[in-house]
Amino acid sequence: MKAFVDHDICIGCGQCEMICPAVFKLNDGKSTVIQKPVAPENEASAKQAADSCPTSAISLS
Repeated sequence: MKAFVDHDICIGCGQCEMICPAVFKLNDGKSTVIQKPVAPENEASAKQAADSCPTSAISLS
């Protein structure tokens, strides 16, 4: 699985980093994917982070 963050709509709320710190980290006020590809053991929490994003800036494939 791969995770992507659309920096144009990310508001930097940090929700994703709180839910899945192994995959997401705030960098300069925007979320950044730090694990490429997402490890199988982090896929469930990455999905939860994507679902929790208030602007739907996270996509998974």
